[in-house]
Amino acid sequence: MSTNQVYSYFMPTVNLMGPGAVKEVGIQAKSLGATKVLIVTDKFLNEVGMAKDVKEIIEAEGLSVVIFDGAQPNPTDKNVEDGLKVLKDEKCDLIVSLGGGSSHDCAKGIGIVAGNGGNIRDYAGVDQSTKPMTPLIAVNTTAGTASEMTRFCIITNTSTKVKMAIVDWRCTANVSINDPVLMMKKPPSLTAATGMDALTHAVEAYVSTIATPVTDSAALMAIKLIGENLRNAVANGDNFEARNNMAYAQFLGGMAFNNASLGYVHAMAHQLGGFYDLPHGVCNAILLPHVEKFNLISNPQRLADIAVAMGENIDGLSVREAADKALDAIVKLSEDIGIPSGLAELGVKEKDFEVMAKNAMADACSLTNPRTATLEDVIQIFKNAL
Repeated sequence: MSTNQVYSYFMPTVNLMGPGAVKEVGIQAKSLGATKVLIVTDKFLNEVGMAKDVKEIIEAEGLSVVIFDGAQPNPTDKNVEDGLKVLKDEKCDLIVSLGGGSSHDCAKGIGIVAGNGGNIRDYAGVDQSTKPMTPLIAVNTTAGTASEMTRFCIITNTSTKVKMAIVDWRCTANVSINDPVLMMKKPPSLTAATGMDALTHAVEAYVSTIATPVTDSAALMAIKLIGENLRNAVANGDNFEARNNMAYAQFLGGMAFNNASLGYVHAMAHQLGGFYDLPHGVCNAILLPHVEKFNLISNPQRLADIAVAMGENIDGLSVREAADKALDAIVKLSEDIGIPSGLAELGVKEKDFEVMAKNAMADACSLTNPRTATLEDVIQIFKNAL
């Protein structure tokens, strides 16, 4: 890190964690002065009754509640428009997002436009809003994106099929809630994908050009917890200890990347999600070892540290050999939990690489990658991951 630069640190004012934390959502909404709450979630969580349960917790505090279940897996500008209409029509004055990153990002998009006007497309980039968004409480149900506590909001532009990276301190939730009880029984594939998303956050934050000792501490602990618990969480969805540790791991990963930012893994994965509507965590998992292999020469000691955090024995190895162990450990973890081995398995086509590479280089996440890439470099990384 440079000693001639001022660094910022962002996270929600209130963060509640542990079993039963969701029971505080109504109290927190009331403390923020809400009278009518919009729950933003997806159709699945609404159909299984989780949205109804949260609605009842909030109503017990004397508040009115409306449910909008239009958040898609890769939320779009259209989802934001639809949710905004409900917010305005119902005169809601606080948003509760319920779910994983999709619900949280959709809710942030709604809140930003409600507070600032215009279209969500106006806010792509860094700190483009000028007014506070609608107050937001983010109730998390997956151990992956950390969107419940970050200033990042990823929305797909349906006209261009590009995932817009909105990085804005004003879209940080007022309150985040991580209750591991809500994460129990999630299917293995979802657990695997979200867990690898959390690992990618921590790794990219640790090798970022703006990493600090504060973000480093969070990133390394996140990597350690994921290395120790993700396999168990995938193997047994009822393993409470693994779920609880993964909840902490993803939050720590969020603390790290929310302040150190990310790199080419996310910049490239955003394009795969926008073009093909693919699961974000799976795309990250496939790209991660290939991007970090490209990054290796920029600071091999950082990857050696990651190898240790993932439980690898590096005794007697050179720094370069230890760095290679980190790449091997990432690949092995992906294999063990059933992540596809390459992008071809997801239907990705080489003909799209050039336009996706151009868009990736314009993505805000690319700004803090530790090694500068040319267009040809990014295309080659896509090819290597195919």
